[in-house]
Amino acid sequence: MSPTTLRCTVEGAVATIALARPDKLNALNGTMHAELREALDKCEQDEAVRVVVLTGEGRAFSSGQDLTENLPQDEQGRIDLGPPLARDYNPLVLKLANYPKITIAALNGPAVGASMNIALACDIVVAARSAYLQEAFARIALVPDAGGTWILPRLVGPKLALALMLTAEPVSAEEAQRMGLIFKVFDDGSFPVDVAGFAAGIAAGPGLAQRLTKQAVAQSLSNDLQAQLDLEAKLQREAGFSRDFMEGITSFREKRAPRFEGR
Repeated sequence: MSPTTLRCTVEGAVATIALARPDKLNALNGTMHAELREALDKCEQDEAVRVVVLTGEGRAFSSGQDLTENLPQDEQGRIDLGPPLARDYNPLVLKLANYPKITIAALNGPAVGASMNIALACDIVVAARSAYLQEAFARIALVPDAGGTWILPRLVGPKLALALMLTAEPVSAEEAQRMGLIFKVFDDGSFPVDVAGFAAGIAAGPGLAQRLTKQAVAQSLSNDLQAQLDLEAKLQREAGFSRDFMEGITSFREKRAPRFEGR
């Protein structure tokens, strides 16, 4: 069955998953979460796909949780946000954090609330110049979730992360780039073309080495220096045995562009 809240396309080695509720600014609901997890599973299983781009249709990447959705209540009739986090957001963030392929969040517009943290859980974030990020939780008396209190302090430091969360101020794409949250900012008019070219360039890279690099960076957050040096040696041996490494050496000697196979 085709998804009703997403639009999925594959071009070469790049799969694009577009959040497709533009009339709701791509607000996240239970259906979208389920379809997004299924789409990520399919991309993971497709050997031809090397890079997955997550973006939005219309004016926004996503406005965050759809607050018009019927949310669960406890025995006292209070809205209980625990079950949606356990069922939807936490599995999604963990899936992105452990995803074996390169993920790119392409912010075509604002990424607000939980959607900001979902974007930051991807490997690389690029944005249109008019896009912005916003930890908007304080505006409705909530705590940042979807991994935000773990991811953001590690990217910008605890002081700045806390200020962004407590003030709920929007951060422009260019300011977010200066903070290190966004890698590249593209002009709005050329954004789809620029993202496609950027993703294709990543997809043409050495897939195995990319996966091993992701593993090394992820484990560095909990390793001491000696453990990380040992891990680098282990992963480098694996990379050195690959066909891509031999192609890299050969293409360098032959003064031509490499043709990597991802293995």
